[in-house]
Amino acid sequence: MESKLNLDFKLVEQARAHASRVADDTQRFIDERTTSTVERTICRLLGIDGVDAQDVPLPNVVVDHLMDKNALSQGAAFWIGNAMVETGKDPQAIAEDVAADKLDLTALPTHGEAEIHAALAPIVEKSLSKIAARRKRREDFIAAHGGEKTGPWIYLIVATGNIYEDVVQATAAARQGADVIAVIRTTGQSLLDYVPYGATTEGFGGTYATQENFRLMREAMDKVGEELGRYIRVCNYCSGLCMPEIAAMGAFEGLDVMLNDALYGILFRDINMQRTLIDQSFSRAINAYAGVVINTGEDNYLTTADAVEEAHTVTASQFLNEAFALRAGLPEEQMGLGHAFEIDPDVENGFLYELAQAEMAREIFPKAPLKYMPPTKFMTGNIFRGHVQDALFNMVTALTGQKIHLLGMMTEAIHTPFLSDRFLAIQNAQYIFRTMHDLGSEITFKEGGIMQTRANDVLKKATDLLGQIEQLGIFETLERGIFADIKRPRDGGKGLDGVVTKAPGYFNPFLAPMMKGGAGK
Repeated sequence: MESKLNLDFKLVEQARAHASRVADDTQRFIDERTTSTVERTICRLLGIDGVDAQDVPLPNVVVDHLMDKNALSQGAAFWIGNAMVETGKDPQAIAEDVAADKLDLTALPTHGEAEIHAALAPIVEKSLSKIAARRKRREDFIAAHGGEKTGPWIYLIVATGNIYEDVVQATAAARQGADVIAVIRTTGQSLLDYVPYGATTEGFGGTYATQENFRLMREAMDKVGEELGRYIRVCNYCSGLCMPEIAAMGAFEGLDVMLNDALYGILFRDINMQRTLIDQSFSRAINAYAGVVINTGEDNYLTTADAVEEAHTVTASQFLNEAFALRAGLPEEQMGLGHAFEIDPDVENGFLYELAQAEMAREIFPKAPLKYMPPTKFMTGNIFRGHVQDALFNMVTALTGQKIHLLGMMTEAIHTPFLSDRFLAIQNAQYIFRTMHDLGSEITFKEGGIMQTRANDVLKKATDLLGQIEQLGIFETLERGIFADIKRPRDGGKGLDGVVTKAPGYFNPFLAPMMKGGAGK
């Protein structure tokens, strides 16, 4: 790609090299450890589902049982596979026996590794095949309806708290022109160390992420997609204390997009950094295999830090998220690296800085379906000004080829948008995308001008910052508050008690096949 910004690609190579070494160092830490969430995810992938008499999810029951016995370091797959060999039962029946206090997994005679692996193999294959079938179903639907959309995906949020009402609103949004329906997760769910079970009808600021809720929304969007003759993507959140579990549930139910950042939960939810970094690795391996596009959360940095002064931290984090994702087997085509249109409207030439930042992200990450966030920080409640701010944001997407376009709402600072607000926002975006369709390829930027100077300055600062992070390591970087001006202690936050060092012989039967490449590839 020819650089409109005249970027110094030697600096881009240096930045990638710094990020790569940070990721390699972090991966060595990850590879030596597992977490309670990773092990619950393995339970789910082995077919364990449902709840006990107290409504505790059975994956939690099994993993808590192993934690109580100080046996989780061997891995849930080892103990479940061993119980299968000994009892002849499947993982679901074994989990139900544990829940009923009929079975102590650690008290059974221990069988050989080969026997255990052989017992698990058909269940592992069945689970992987189910995810592969979901991926193929998506790809076949898109192929049968004219192929992938070439322009931006219009991404629209529903968040009533009631999944059945969400379905009604999502269906209306799809008919109005939305390409991606994101069900915002209820406030605080990222801090729950379990996944609620079944369909839910109550939530604050969003709807619970559950497997049944995923199924209901996917079913509804398939129905309206058939009616409209185009594929409607469904998005949710695999972040927080249950990151890989939610990735697995989304993979089973055919979700297409997942919020899945390496650092977001650490910075903005005070989840322990060790726990999050381990969990994000397996969650991304699952998403890679399922063909799910991940969204990263760099845009959130600009809600707590200044978008002009701290733009380089966004770029640095994009390089890190790319490096972490590659180590989990996630291809660039599934990396919705995040950024945002968040410069104060009172800043002179602010639009030029926004355009330079967005163009720079597109040139540095040419294969990534970049996720672009609308203005939120400086939306005032003046809906007329807000509509203009959103129009400028839409223009940047049109000019720079952003792919996942989170629709801006003129009522952002007032209330949860009405269907009519969404319709006006969709019309705004469609008008600009239509009338400026090829404008990006028609214009060049002034040599040595404001935009070229700005982009190269941000790139230089990002590269220098990544060099500093390489020296510090990711843990000390987060402790110093380099991202989003938020400091987090290495041994603080929520969930550290769920981090376990792997014992000799530990294995995760899903990781290797998922890392070999996407399902059906």
